[in-house]
Formats: sequence, C-alpha cells, structure tokens
Amino acid sequence: MPEVARFFGIVVRMYFRDHGPAHFHAEYGEYEALVEIETLAILRGELPRRALALVLEWAALHRQELKADWERARSGTPLESIAPLD
Repeated sequence: MPEVARFFGIVVRMYFRDHGPAHFHAEYGEYEALVEIETLAILRGELPRRALALVLEWAALHRQELKADWERARSGTPLESIAPLD
C-alpha cells in the first residue's frame, strides 16, 4: 500500500483500486483509522485523540491533493507524495 505522507509518527497510505467512498488509511503505532476525504469522518478504526487531531488538521489542509491521489489510486497510477504537517 503506497505511503502518501508521514509526520509525527503517523503514516498515511492509500490502497490501489480500493472501495469507495474516497478515503485514506492513517496508522499510528498499533492504531489505524480509515478517514473519508470529503467529510473527514472516521469510517472505521480509531486513533489516539492527539494523533486523530493531527491527521484531521493535515487532511483539511490537503483535501484536494488527497482527492487527486484517490483518483490516481483508483486508476492504478503512481501516487504523489503530500507534504507532511509541520
């Protein structure tokens, strides 16, 4: 599963040809959450409160890039890296 971004111990990935709705996987230690790109709702899983806040802040800043990577992943083309949260 291609890595899109990494920051503060959080890894953001997308699967190629994954099911809808458009989403990404955020991993932090043993935790993982699937986050819908359009609404930033948690579809499945969980993250610690602070990690979740960082992921949501990052995703809100990079929503258009996430949407573009989702389309790339759906078509099986290489994903673009997205800048980490500073």
